[in-house]
This record gives sequence, structure tokens and C-alpha cells, in this order.
Amino acid sequence: MLKRSQINYTVGIAKRVFAELGLRLPPFAYMTPADWLAAGPEYDEIRDCNLGWDVTNFGMDDFAMYGRCLFTLRNGKKNATYPKAYAEKFILDPEGQRAPAHFHRSKREDIINRGSGDIVIDLASATPEGQKDTRPLSIAIDGIRRTIPSQTKVVLKPGESIHLEPGTIHSFWGEKGILIDGVHYTASGEVSSVCDDFNDNFFLNGAPRFPNIAEDAPKDVFLCHEYPKPGA
Repeated sequence: MLKRSQINYTVGIAKRVFAELGLRLPPFAYMTPADWLAAGPEYDEIRDCNLGWDVTNFGMDDFAMYGRCLFTLRNGKKNATYPKAYAEKFILDPEGQRAPAHFHRSKREDIINRGSGDIVIDLASATPEGQKDTRPLSIAIDGIRRTIPSQTKVVLKPGESIHLEPGTIHSFWGEKGILIDGVHYTASGEVSSVCDDFNDNFFLNGAPRFPNIAEDAPKDVFLCHEYPKPGA
């Protein structure tokens, strides 16, 4: 289980790294649990579209290797209430930490190096059954199209971005960057079509998207799937 104390620490590091890189967060990034308990229905878009802090270990026991801390700034649901067709995230990238290899069937995304270190992306084409394939990949880095072998690592320097089409197996992590407590951190951004984390993440190892949490400390923040309903 992922400890609440680890979530609190990681969100604190993310706030510090994003600030040092000039990635400014909206006011709701700093709302406390008490603020959320008092928040009315005017905050429903944040609740319903899963905006805000998101920390997970994907059900695995090695958070330093398999984990993610990110902040979703905007998202939609492609319905009459939330018709946005796009999403955006800031992602904290500790050196070596990654999500397990996965793909999306509908989401189309750009991954952008918004930090001071490198972002390394491991890419593979997928079979119809969702396993790694040997077919080459067609990718675009900052609008420049190229073909690469499947299961190739691409390095994005600060400011560079890569476009990933649906069905592209990927996993990425940071290298170098800002040094805090013996760990290097950089940050990436994601600009994409609507993000449906509950139904459009397909992990090759069957990992769960959201963690089970051990409540060993009080919450510093509510995560994006934990918000209380208005009046709760």
C-alpha cells in the first residue's frame, strides 16, 4: 500500500520543483482538506473531471521505480456538462521513476519536457491484443516525423515534445535535473485529448491505476479521486 506520508512528501516536492521550473499551479492546488470540506458545488468541475493532485504506486511496492505524482490542470468528459475535448497535466519526474508500460486506446497525447533534465521515453508498437510488437513506429518530435524501431528509447531535451498516437506503448522517466535530498527531479507536461484514467489505461502488467492507501498520517491534500461531495 502507498503510505499517506509518502503522498504528502511527494506533493510537497512537486510544488517545490514546479515552482523552481516556473510551472505555476492554479489556486485549487493549494486547497487544504478543510477547504474542500467547505467547498460548494461551484467546484464540481474539479471534482467530476478529476483535476488536481494524483499520486499512485500502481499497486506496486517500489515507489522509487514505479510511481507517479502529477497535477491535472484541465480535463473534460465529452458530454454536455463538460464538453472540453482536451486535457493538460504537469508530471513530476524523479530520476528513474516511471509508470509501468501502458497504452491508451482513445487518448492522443503530446509529452513535453518542461524541466531542466532529460525525459527518456521507452516506446513500442502494440499488437491488437495489447502486447509489444516488432512493427516500426511513426512518431513526430516537435512536428518532425520519423520512423523508429519498436522498443526504442527516445530522449527529450528541455523544451522538446513527442506526439504519441493511440495504441503506442510507452513508459517514461527523468534523468538529471534539480537535486533535492539526494534525488534529481525534472518535470514533463502532457497535453492530450480527454483523459479517462478509469477506462483508457491499459497496463501490460495489469497494474491498477489508483493506489490503496495506508493512512499513517493526516492528509495534506485530497487526491483527484478523493474529493468529498459538497456538504459532506
